[in-house]
Amino acid sequence: MTDQLEGKVALVTGGTVGIGEATVRGFTEQGAQVIFTGSNQQAADRICADTGAVFYPHRVQDVEGWAGLEAAIRERFGRLDIAFANAGIHTGDSDIETVSVEAWKNIIDVNLTGAMLTCQTAIRIMKSNPGGSSGSIILNGSMNGIMALAGDVTYSTTKGGLRLLAKSVAVHCANSKLNIRCNVIHPGVINTPLIQGAINGAPDPAAAKALFERVAPIGRIGEPEEIVGLLSFLASDASPFLTGSEISIDGASTAGLPGV
Repeated sequence: MTDQLEGKVALVTGGTVGIGEATVRGFTEQGAQVIFTGSNQQAADRICADTGAVFYPHRVQDVEGWAGLEAAIRERFGRLDIAFANAGIHTGDSDIETVSVEAWKNIIDVNLTGAMLTCQTAIRIMKSNPGGSSGSIILNGSMNGIMALAGDVTYSTTKGGLRLLAKSVAVHCANSKLNIRCNVIHPGVINTPLIQGAINGAPDPAAAKALFERVAPIGRIGEPEEIVGLLSFLASDASPFLTGSEISIDGASTAGLPGV
């Protein structure tokens, strides 16, 4: 790892598992001071012990709780340079005919409203950074925001919404002459506990693993550390002209028509 994030302060939501955990670990290895959120205290304690990162227990859909998180960032670090809106769920999702209103609202609260609140809070802090406004906001979308899943109508809808949320935020910050960038990434199938659980819980784990591997023309499942590599570039000073963009990191899963 390099020190390309040396001296920067980063916020990672949903940082106790999967891509979020990998990001906390990767960012700290590259010199950033990291504060991360979530609700799994046991996992958070382990990550903090390993990395020196700071855990703030908070669910992104808790609107009132954002004020406390903002105050904690200001008091402890005095600035914010990176915000990774990573927290997301698909619990209870289904197809359009059977999805419940309760599940729909819950997933939207986390995946879309939570990301919006992350952007609002980050901009508020980044505007007052010492030396003037500056920062990079990154939203964690999904290839399913580009190519929808019939059985996950809410998840697909929220991830699609993140595409325009990032662009709207980017244009607002640019028009307001704020040195704050916003981009969205679209990971494909990544080797996270969620995917491993789906593989291990399948009647034929080997067949399930092969199915996931075939999603990407590259022929394999991606690793969380590969996502962190992209995030680090977007978060660093090496990408000052990159804002309002969406970047797929999915092994060419969304690049062409399958089988053609």
